[in-house]
Amino acid sequence: MMGKLQEAQKESTAMKARLAQIELREENAGLSVIVNGNKELKDIIIAENLMKSNEELADKLVITINRALAKAQEVNDREMQSMAASMLK
Repeated sequence: MMGKLQEAQKESTAMKARLAQIELREENAGLSVIVNGNKELKDIIIAENLMKSNEELADKLVITINRALAKAQEVNDREMQSMAASMLK
């Protein structure tokens, strides 16, 4: 039992390292958001024309970040399913 737990911890650590290397980009009309597979925000790139309207920028940020995080969640879920399947073997 202890060996399985240690194996699961090792696999979890390896999975987090793999997810940290995956970068996902979401773009929305001059705004780009980059997150990694661990759902960490890595970068925000804002076009100059969006800097003129705080409200428009805020709206686009919320939408774009949520889309990027949804992509990251999908990648994260696939990795978790893969890890669970390999542990059941």
